[in-house]
Amino acid sequence: MVHVDDGSGLGWNGMQGLHLTADLYGCQCDGALLTDASLLERLCRTSVDAAGLTVVDEKFFTFPDYQGGPGGVTGAVLLAESHLAVHTWPERSGVTLDVYVCNFSTDNSAKAEKLLDDLIIAFSPRQQGTNRILRGSEDPVSQSGELLLEWLNEDSAYGFRAARRIETVRTPYQTLEVFETPQWGRLFRLDGCYMTSERDEFYYHEAITHPAAIAHPKPASALVIGGGDGGSSEELLKHPSITRVVMAELDAEVVRVARKHLGKVHRGAFDDPRLQVRIGDGWALVETMAKEGNERFDLVVLDLTDPDTPAHRLYTPDFFRLLKRVMNPGAAVMLHIGSPVYKPDLVRRLLADLSTVFAIVRPLGLYVPLYGAYWGMCCASDTLDPLALEPRIAEQRIADRGIADLRYYNGDIHRALFALPNFFRELVPARSADRAAQALAHAVR
Repeated sequence: MVHVDDGSGLGWNGMQGLHLTADLYGCQCDGALLTDASLLERLCRTSVDAAGLTVVDEKFFTFPDYQGGPGGVTGAVLLAESHLAVHTWPERSGVTLDVYVCNFSTDNSAKAEKLLDDLIIAFSPRQQGTNRILRGSEDPVSQSGELLLEWLNEDSAYGFRAARRIETVRTPYQTLEVFETPQWGRLFRLDGCYMTSERDEFYYHEAITHPAAIAHPKPASALVIGGGDGGSSEELLKHPSITRVVMAELDAEVVRVARKHLGKVHRGAFDDPRLQVRIGDGWALVETMAKEGNERFDLVVLDLTDPDTPAHRLYTPDFFRLLKRVMNPGAAVMLHIGSPVYKPDLVRRLLADLSTVFAIVRPLGLYVPLYGAYWGMCCASDTLDPLALEPRIAEQRIADRGIADLRYYNGDIHRALFALPNFFRELVPARSADRAAQALAHAVR
């Protein structure tokens, strides 16, 4: 490990690096390689040299025989760049490998990858499992260089590099994080899941609002449940007929953080007198509205965390039925339903649940860069059918309403959003799929 004095005596900069691990099973190499320390030592040294890394010292040890069979070998090669560790289990024809390199003076990642690959080839396993971990930060205070990973399901993850961590807040409900990132500018996470970013927010926010808002001939009022970053409300407020948007956000800290750090997402929507922010539980708020009977909406947007988070109560038939009690005739609800690629069963269930409550259920899909996936959304109503709106009419309504700053949505996109690939169609209940086909045929005529 190369340690550099940064004036603090901590040598922080040398910590940033790449850590690779591999678990090898059923190795088909010469059996002596798993039991002879000298053979294993020569293999490791040769592989380290071939990768262009620098040996500082090494130590290998052979364990005594075990239950009538040879013992395994454990060894470590100390590198100027960090280390290589290897352990063998001859009784299982197994090997574990650990390669870590720091990247202070130069990026040694490719050398580490080559070293691990060469060793895996030498052991020739029938099966293997590998992990790739980015270690340390360029700056331990700001967490510069931090890799932000999110899991799409148990088997798939993706991520982005952070330039610095701006704020982290633990509230009674969740953990909020704001980062500065090279790819997306300011990025907002809740409980480790990406919510929005400055540079890609328009994909999600335009798609979850305008298909219903444009299909409605003259929306005057809207209810946003969640959406504390202000992005959905900002899109709804672009429609000149909108006189009131009520945002029901559970966590006041989300609104505070958005106001402070995410101005390029909400674009001043919080200062628009037409927006009313109500802090509290969305279910309780809608229930109160339904009982009192004095508030009704033309549009409802469920801008919530994912359907498999603590917000799951707001993705149920009971809540959908409750929503109908605060929706005007001709109203529609928009919501996101997760990725049909990574969570098809969840998408299928939500579409089925929506179909038990609403007469018209129109799923739509688009690729959302921040979410790393093709993403599903849905428009549901008893009377408003966005699929029946022709592209030219959608385009005309955009022009008539003076909405000039859209980056994703337009008349052609309106129709394209509802054009589902076959694998997505298979998740749609038969009754909804038949109605969608009929609506599309009518619109084309």
